[in-house]
Amino acid sequence: MFKDKTILITGGTGSWGNELAAQLLERNVKEIRIFSRGEFAQVTMERKFNNKKLKFVIGDIRDYNAIEYACRGVDFVFHLAALKHVPVCEEQPQEAIKTNIHGTTNLIDAAIHNNVEKVIDVSTDKAVDPLNLYGMTKAVGEKLIIQANKLPGETKFVCIRGGNVLGSNGSVVPYFINQIQRYNKIELTDKHMTRYFLTIHDAISLLFKASDKSIGGETFVMHMPSCHIVDIARVLIKHYGNKNTTIKEIGCRPGEKIDEVLISRYEALNAYVYDVNYYLILPTLNIMGLEEHYNKLSLKKVKFEEYSSAQELMNEEQVEDMLRKGSFIK
Repeated sequence: MFKDKTILITGGTGSWGNELAAQLLERNVKEIRIFSRGEFAQVTMERKFNNKKLKFVIGDIRDYNAIEYACRGVDFVFHLAALKHVPVCEEQPQEAIKTNIHGTTNLIDAAIHNNVEKVIDVSTDKAVDPLNLYGMTKAVGEKLIIQANKLPGETKFVCIRGGNVLGSNGSVVPYFINQIQRYNKIELTDKHMTRYFLTIHDAISLLFKASDKSIGGETFVMHMPSCHIVDIARVLIKHYGNKNTTIKEIGCRPGEKIDEVLISRYEALNAYVYDVNYYLILPTLNIMGLEEHYNKLSLKKVKFEEYSSAQELMNEEQVEDMLRKGSFIK
């Protein structure tokens, strides 16, 4: 799919972008453009890869001219750029709206203008039944991406929705390890809290599959394991702490849920089992050819009322295996 193609990654200097670039280089792409605001992060990534196929473009997704320029000659776009941290978005909602909503609109217009083949929007469980502003902006972003398939032009747009990736920037695992090493304690919001998790390598591999199979207008949902956050804390204490390491509950932050949902009870009415790794949500919008394409595949409808992180929870042993696979413990 990607051989001899030019790929643009918005927000490409983060954990997802680094792993995505690494796996794309294995697929003999022509060029990978890393589009982001941070000069230092780009220089760091450039030195890390030291590969002439990577081209770095300083720019802000909020600036249409910048993203339009970056899209010239591009075949595929992976849209990762976003303000992602829930408390930051709660405190500065206008900034989240500018990046996550207006920025997505800019990308859609730029991709169509430049006849990009496909745009893959990487979304989040927090876009489902959103409680916080981050989730609300990502939900709007998903709607914009799906509706873009009805705009004039040949560009196809698809959403891919997943949960948390182990070790991504600002994620809980490195944060807990740092707390243990510095303070010999872990502060977590609520011991009942559950979340979806997947290693970064597996997440990107699944991303490629949905990118290849999508035809535009659908939402692919990763089938991800989930666990209690406190079980991650306990496993990390076993490996990094001692008998005096403590766990302290500090209460939920603004906008936080106890459990996350990847498919809501309303979306489940139009959700199907695609394969062992993915569920598929078809939009309520009528997008030409989409329903006919998937009718031919005879996919089975999901049997659950909603897909929640409170279901199918891993035990501590499985959490330990997951952290070992992600190279966070030996």
